Amino acid sequence: MEHLNLIDTFSEFKEIKNINRSTMMNVLEDVFRNLLIKLFGTDENFDLIINPDKGDFEIWRNRKIVEDDLIQEPYIEIGLTKAKKINKTYKVGDEVTDAVKLSDFGRRSILTLRQSLTNRILELEKEHIFNSYKDRVGEIVIGEVYQVWKKEILVLDDNRNELILPRTEQIKSDFFITIKKVVREPGERAKIAVESYDERIDPVGACVGVKGSRIKSIVKELNDENIDVINFTTNEQLFITRALSPAKIVNIYLDDEKNAEVYLNPEEVSLAIGKGGLNIKLASLLTDYKIEVYRNIEEEEEDGTYDVAIEEFSDEIDEWVLNELKSIGCDTARSVLELTAEELEKRTDLEEETITEIIEVFSAEFE
Repeated sequence: MEHLNLIDTFSEFKEIKNINRSTMMNVLEDVFRNLLIKLFGTDENFDLIINPDKGDFEIWRNRKIVEDDLIQEPYIEIGLTKAKKINKTYKVGDEVTDAVKLSDFGRRSILTLRQSLTNRILELEKEHIFNSYKDRVGEIVIGEVYQVWKKEILVLDDNRNELILPRTEQIKSDFFITIKKVVREPGERAKIAVESYDERIDPVGACVGVKGSRIKSIVKELNDENIDVINFTTNEQLFITRALSPAKIVNIYLDDEKNAEVYLNPEEVSLAIGKGGLNIKLASLLTDYKIEVYRNIEEEEEDGTYDVAIEEFSDEIDEWVLNELKSIGCDTARSVLELTAEELEKRTDLEEETITEIIEVFSAEFE
C-alpha cells in the first residue's frame, strides 16, 4: 500500500508542467537520500534507481563482509555468517549488494518520505507559477471564473493555474449583469444570453453600448465574428423567439422532450436558418431545444398561394430524402420547386436522379 502511495506522488510530479527531468530526478533522489541518512546515518553505501515515469524505484545497499565478531559499523558491514545465507560463495573482504525493501523503513518513515515528496512538489509548483508571472506584472490576464466567494473570486487561466481576484480589486458595478450562456461557432458567429438583476438596467444595451461601441472592440478582436446579445428569460417561447433573431416568428409549439416547432412567414425562413444553418444551430444550443422551422402555410392559403408540407409526401419519398430537404430550409413543396435542379444538387447530398423524381412528384401536386 505504501508503495502505491509513493507511485501516486510520482504521478503528481509528472503532472507539473515545465519541470525538466533532471530537476525532477535530483529532487526525488535528494528526498530518498535524506531519509537514508536519517535511518542509517549515511547514504554513501546506497545506490538508488528511480523511474518517475512508471513510479518505480529500487534501493540497493552495499556492505563489506567481515568476521562476525569484528563488526563495528553495522550499516556498512555485514557478518560472514549472514553473508553466506545470501550466497554461499561469499568470503571475508567481499562486498554484498542486497535490495532494501520499502517495508523495512517502517510505516512512520514511509509517511515522512511521502510528506517530504509532497512538500517538494508544492515548492516546485509555487516556484514555477512565480517564474511564469513575475515578468507579467501589469498585463491583463484572461481566465475563467471557477468559484465565487464572499471576499474573493477564484479564476482559472489557460494553464489551469488558480488566480485569486480579491473583492478590493473587483469592479463595484459587477454582478448587475450576468452572462447566462454563450454558444459559438468560432470565427463565424456567437450568441450570448445576458440577464440583469436590476430592472433599471438593460443588459443587452449595457453589453452592446451606444451604437455598438462596447461590443465593436470584441468583434474586432475576434476577426469580425458576429455576436448576437440576447436578453435571457425563463419564458421558453420568448427565449426561442429572441434566439432566432433577426427572423420574426409567427408561432411556436413546444413539447416535453425539448422539441420546438417554429412557424414563420416564407420570407423569414432563410433568416431563421441562417447561412449554412448556423443561426438555427446556435439558437438550439442556446435554448437547449431542438428547433425545427416551418413556413406558415395558413397565411399562404389566405393569400391564395396553396402549398403542401413535404411530410405529406412521405408515402412517395423516403424520409431521409425529406430530412435532407428540410436541412436546407425547404419544408414545403413550393419551397423546393423554387430551386433549380442544379441548386438542389449543389446544396444537398442528393443525386441527380433523386432530385428529378422529387421535382416530378411535387410538380404533380399543383397541376
